[in-house]
Amino acid sequence: MAEVLDEEKLAMLRKAFIMFDQGKTGKIEKEKIRTILNTLGANYINEELEALLADNDVEGTGKLDFDAFAKVVGHFLEEQDEEAMQKELKEAFRLYDKEGNGFIPTAALKEILGALDDKLTSADLDNIVEEIDEDGSGTVDFDEFMEMMTGD
Repeated sequence: MAEVLDEEKLAMLRKAFIMFDQGKTGKIEKEKIRTILNTLGANYINEELEALLADNDVEGTGKLDFDAFAKVVGHFLEEQDEEAMQKELKEAFRLYDKEGNGFIPTAALKEILGALDDKLTSADLDNIVEEIDEDGSGTVDFDEFMEMMTGD
C-alpha cells in the first residue's frame, strides 16, 4: 500500500468492519467486501478486487481479518480520493484560467496557495512560485500546477 491510511479512514473502516462482522469473529467474508466498497462509493475493477482479495486471504478461508480488510478496501479508497482530488484541482485551475489558455498567471497561483494554507507568508508564496515557474514565464500550466499540488 502506497501510504498509511489516516486515522479518520481507519476509524470509518473499523466501523464498517464491525458492522459486517455480525458473528463478532474478527473476520468477514470476502463477498461482503464488494458490498462495503459499494456502500463507501469506491470505484473498483472486479479483477483487481479479486486479485487483492486472493493476496490478502493467504489461508484461502474466504475471510479477511481487519488488517487484510483495511488493505483491500483502503486501496480502493485511496484511488477514489486521488481521482476526486484531481477533479477538484482541475476545477480550481479552471476558475483561474478564465480564458481557457491552459495556464494561469503566477499571481493567481499565489491566491490559490494562500487560500489553501493561510500560514504561508508572502515570501513563502514567492519562493513556491519561483520553484514552479522554472522558465520565469510568469505563468503556470496545468501540468506544473498538478505536479506541485500532488507531488507526482
